[in-house]
Amino acid sequence: MRLGIAKSENSVFICLCTRLSLYLHITIVERSKMNIMNDFVKQCNEIFRTTTEYYHKFDNIDAVPENPYKAGTIENVLFRKNWIDAAQWHMEDIIRDPEIDPVAALALKRRIDKSNQDRTDLVEDIDTYFRDHYKEVKPLAEATINTESPAWAIDRLSILALKIYHMREETGRTDASPEHIAKCRAKLDVLLEQQKDLSTAIGQLLDDIASGRKYMKVYRQMKMYNDADTNPVLYGKK
Repeated sequence: MRLGIAKSENSVFICLCTRLSLYLHITIVERSKMNIMNDFVKQCNEIFRTTTEYYHKFDNIDAVPENPYKAGTIENVLFRKNWIDAAQWHMEDIIRDPEIDPVAALALKRRIDKSNQDRTDLVEDIDTYFRDHYKEVKPLAEATINTESPAWAIDRLSILALKIYHMREETGRTDASPEHIAKCRAKLDVLLEQQKDLSTAIGQLLDDIASGRKYMKVYRQMKMYNDADTNPVLYGKK
């Protein structure tokens, strides 16, 4: 009888050890995935930072960049995304000149519209990359969907890189008042904290998708005003 109890207790112990080993293995794998995804977010921030700096070597909305990343890679897309953001940032500055020629302003407005569409297309390309990357992941039964896709969150990282660059420039101005410098330093601190928090949140989102805790869908942006078949001003002139 005692022997039977011993065998039973031994079986329970082995079962518990097996479960613990499996749990630790899953935890290690999930942490490994999270570290990989965090590395991806770090890579995004680095590409956005260096691309923003590269743009300002030209500081010209008409400059044609040399993309240092191989065509067809996600890095190539991230570079193009931030370059378009940087050029459009300065287009938005120019068009707010109160003395701009109206004809030139209209032409620039058309260019900004085109740039916005190009930006949206690139964001959707990034989401397509993630969809393909996670296509083998089976969502858990209790999996939830996020309010925004990974690519639209990464879009905000790109814009943050530009905000940080330009706010840091403001803190170095020699023609500005001490009050202006102090205000911009405080804003820069907030932007850097926002970048850190957003990067962490994106890393967690990618980890959740990789682990099946969240799932993603790609919704194409239906910009009706850009479509001659859905903008009444445009199709009314056909």
